[in-house]
Amino acid sequence: MSSPPIYAGVGISGCWALGAEGSTSGAESLDRLYPAVGAARPPRKRTTSQCKSEPPLLRTSKRTIYTAGRPPWYNEHGTQSKEAFVIGLGGGSASGKTTVARMIIEALDVPWVVLLSMDSFYKVLTKQQQEQAASNDFNFDHPDAFDFDLIISTLKKLKQGKSVTIPIYDFTTHSRKKEWKTLYGANVIIFEGIMAFADKMLLELLDMKIFVDTDSDIRLVRRLRRDIGERGRDIEGVIKQYNKFVKPAFDQYIQPTMRLADIVVPRGSGNTVAIDLIVQHVHSQLEERKLRWDMAALASAHQCHPLPRTLSVLKSTPQVRGMHTIIRDKETSRDEFIFYSKRLMRLLIEHALSFLPFRSCTVQTPQGEDYEGRSYSGKQITGVSILRAGETMEPALRAVCKDVRIGTILIQTNSNTGEPELHYLRLPKDISEDHVILMDCTVSTGAAAMMAVRVLLDHDVPEDKIFLLSLLMAEMGVHSVAYAFPQVKIITTAVDKKVNNLFRIIPGIGEYPPGTGSGTCLGWDGWSGAPGQPQEGEGSSPCPAEPCYKSMQPLTKDRLASSSPGSAREPMSLRSPLWAKSTRRRQQGQH
Repeated sequence: MSSPPIYAGVGISGCWALGAEGSTSGAESLDRLYPAVGAARPPRKRTTSQCKSEPPLLRTSKRTIYTAGRPPWYNEHGTQSKEAFVIGLGGGSASGKTTVARMIIEALDVPWVVLLSMDSFYKVLTKQQQEQAASNDFNFDHPDAFDFDLIISTLKKLKQGKSVTIPIYDFTTHSRKKEWKTLYGANVIIFEGIMAFADKMLLELLDMKIFVDTDSDIRLVRRLRRDIGERGRDIEGVIKQYNKFVKPAFDQYIQPTMRLADIVVPRGSGNTVAIDLIVQHVHSQLEERKLRWDMAALASAHQCHPLPRTLSVLKSTPQVRGMHTIIRDKETSRDEFIFYSKRLMRLLIEHALSFLPFRSCTVQTPQGEDYEGRSYSGKQITGVSILRAGETMEPALRAVCKDVRIGTILIQTNSNTGEPELHYLRLPKDISEDHVILMDCTVSTGAAAMMAVRVLLDHDVPEDKIFLLSLLMAEMGVHSVAYAFPQVKIITTAVDKKVNNLFRIIPGIGEYPPGTGSGTCLGWDGWSGAPGQPQEGEGSSPCPAEPCYKSMQPLTKDRLASSSPGSAREPMSLRSPLWAKSTRRRQQGQH
């Protein structure tokens, strides 16, 4: 008798991820997407270190706080160099597959994990089949009951880093709900289901195959408890269905697939030794496939090259030159800086709209005469701001484009690695058909802009429909974005030639304004009066006390303990009005 297979030919291809589970295109928070830890069971803690860095999570009794974002999952060319790592979990009905999956996720401490259940992919039943299901006469444990075409296409897109929509199956009515769930941002995918190993094409997508083997009596008890308590079934119907369909299907279709597994886990979730071994193996493989960005190499790669053709700079008229002089002058007051920055942003948005597609049209004037004109030929315009600084450009976009939809992407630089990290995103639905105006106040290295463009591409936005707008850019950032994404239109009011050792634009906007003092936050429409140049979300130290974004900002244990509004920190380029109002009240002694 052959021994059960273990770690046989496991090929892992994926990127290690530290960060919040990718917020979907809806308004779901990061906490909702991360698998909840049961209240009756405290979080499992590792006794040995799996990696050199600290876990990216701080868990409290009520919530999970993410202390790191998702690092780059693509190379300097803008393409995904490694596919996500897919773990397949097979086993009989109620064998504990979902529990094992959640235990693996919890032990991994990697929030960028997607748990995909095969139960979501049952086929849509006909009226006759629904009647059979209502009387427990329909076989849900047969391979024909699953939509394998949809499963394979969904898993392929997830593995490639794309955004996907998942059907939600209602076991009470035996039908799919109208709402579909959006998933995005997985570096590790755990796919579980009774027929996880039943299709040859599906097997080819799995990097690790795990079979959960549980005693049949235990599985029957669990199925009774689940179907009666969660799916509104009666005990007679559950037993009838088990004897007629579930047990024969296990013997015929499921148990034979055990030989295909790389790892067999006896006793399911009770086998903590096997789960720890799986976690150690996944950690070691993901650690080997980390991506590291060399910012110095990125800076020198395009020196002395001419500016790309996709770049469009607002014409430097005396008026534009004069406004740049004002906002660059270190003696400029805060109010003047805000006023002239708003004017420049408005001109920038107007200039960008001229690159949208237009078609000829004829309208009739009030005098009854025909007028040959132009009208926008696209479906819709959507604005996406790169938080924090990009949000300051939203009022200008709203002033120019009526009823424009707005999305947000929060990208910050890791102070230890120097890499950009994705912490949060919220994008409108069906954004793939829109022309997208991507906004960031300044672009120095282009790292944050590249990550934002990659996110849009993963949501199926065509590259030639993306417009990157910035008040000020460095040549390094222009070259980096244009090299990675040659079809993205880059639009700005000015391009400065240099960046310093801290990757800040030179001459840039400079330190502003005088007289406020370091660390002082004075807000206006999302603007800050704090000293410091807005830098595309790079090098900024987020304030943990800020109300608007505290649920999606990276926090550290030291900052949770020591940060205060008056403490010294790096200058921020963007503060919310709520934070500004709170700061002014403290200064006036009202708090």
